[in-house]
Amino acid sequence: MDIKDCIRSAVKEFKIELSGEQLAQLEKYYGLLVSWNEKMNLTAITEPNEVAIKHFADSLSVLSFVDIPVGASVIDVGTGAGFPGLVLKIARPDIRLTLLDSLNKRLNFLDAVLGELGIEAELVHKRAEEGGQSIDFRECFDFAVSRAVARLNVLCEYCLPYVRLSGNFIAFKGEAGDELAEASRAISVLGGKKKNIFKFELPQGCGARTLIEIEKNQPTPDKYPRPNGKIKSNPL
Repeated sequence: MDIKDCIRSAVKEFKIELSGEQLAQLEKYYGLLVSWNEKMNLTAITEPNEVAIKHFADSLSVLSFVDIPVGASVIDVGTGAGFPGLVLKIARPDIRLTLLDSLNKRLNFLDAVLGELGIEAELVHKRAEEGGQSIDFRECFDFAVSRAVARLNVLCEYCLPYVRLSGNFIAFKGEAGDELAEASRAISVLGGKKKNIFKFELPQGCGARTLIEIEKNQPTPDKYPRPNGKIKSNPL
């Protein structure tokens, strides 16, 4: 099965339909991911069916649960190899996408992908906590998304400062476990409110997933996000 067939099969369970052009773009994306991965560490997952499920379908799953309005501004915080942000942009070219990462070499990869696919997105080379204090990005986005591996209370401090009032932060997690209860104080302090939790299984037994949607209903206090050392040593 080639990558396009894998993708079609993987997204079918989420009732997502992709055009021939979008499938071709994801196929090119996959080819570049595998090629660049030989010279830099982008992902441990390279087999076509696994990439289709664990990267592409997982990134697109949010479209089955959350209404992202036409033209919405989206920032992917700690985007890495472009998941979920760039995959969402392929499926929803109307969104205005910003991809933020602390490693310039990953942004070089993403720049190459954007050029090959003919897609426009803003690339930002900053640490998450630096961007969250920048006047250019603070409370400017309809949605912040992240598949970063940090605990939810830490991830909220990185991401909620980017979200405008009435906007939403969506955390892509595996088994969330006790993370939501652990993060309740952080969510409140940072101006958020738990909105929705969506639990589902990836196709072909590839694991449990959780989408946590947090609405921004108060401005984030100016002192957040704190420097990275304080976030990690004394999480909210």
